[in-house]
Amino acid sequence: MSVTPLARISATHPAPAFRGRIGQDARSGHYAVPRRYRLHLAAACADGLRIAVVHSLLGLDDICPVTLLDPVPDCPDGGHSALRPLYEASAHRYTGAAVAPVLSDDWSGRIVSTHATDITRDLARHFGGGRPALYPCGAESETEAVERMSKGIAQAAQQAGGTGGDDADRVAALQQLLDSLGSLERWLVDREFLIRDHITAADVELWVTLVQLDTVHRHHLDAAAVQRLAGHPALWAYARRLTAHPAFGTHLDLDGIARRHHAHCQGLEAAGAAVQILDWASHAARTS
Repeated sequence: MSVTPLARISATHPAPAFRGRIGQDARSGHYAVPRRYRLHLAAACADGLRIAVVHSLLGLDDICPVTLLDPVPDCPDGGHSALRPLYEASAHRYTGAAVAPVLSDDWSGRIVSTHATDITRDLARHFGGGRPALYPCGAESETEAVERMSKGIAQAAQQAGGTGGDDADRVAALQQLLDSLGSLERWLVDREFLIRDHITAADVELWVTLVQLDTVHRHHLDAAAVQRLAGHPALWAYARRLTAHPAFGTHLDLDGIARRHHAHCQGLEAAGAAVQILDWASHAARTS
């Protein structure tokens, strides 16, 4: 799969505050023990949604419980007050935002990690035995390529609908976005899944990106741009199939995504807000 370069668009998310790993750092003592760890997620957040889907695909309800947070953080700094005790127990005089997602250690009452990619990899590696491999051996470079492309799609969509910069920058960002979607469209013709003949973490990554593209980013694009995004039938058929899977659709909190977006967005709504690409609620309802 080719990956359209998006190096000119910088990331906007802060670096994770905690990056402990399960079962790898002997000094941390974070060994892979069932029912020791807990996830704290807001499924309306892209990272929270990724982890929730992986958690369901691995069937970890009895192994790693989940505490769901409100879609809209209740602290002025963008953090969750419910997570503040964990952050303060994990870092002396912590003054940053208590943000989700969080993987915590119930034994110590401290945070293991706030890094979504590390969390999903560790859950799959240490608690995913006996199930289809979400991170297949030999597919590391393909999975990482999809992760890079997904980040690039999100960044390009944000810049294409942004109010900063000039028109030329927005046009270039939209073209980069369309180039990436076109590459995926060609790749998915006659394929059910992205890199293997079963669902992998690459599918989770891309699905969440497509959810965000249609439920968040299109609100800041004009109608013509959204119609061009929608003009990738194989890609959106793929998104529909995954949405109908119980591990995907049951976590799709459309109202929460909308609330979170309206609470934090500083951009201007454009005509594309009225041009929905997929009826996500209808396809998700098929999971029940």
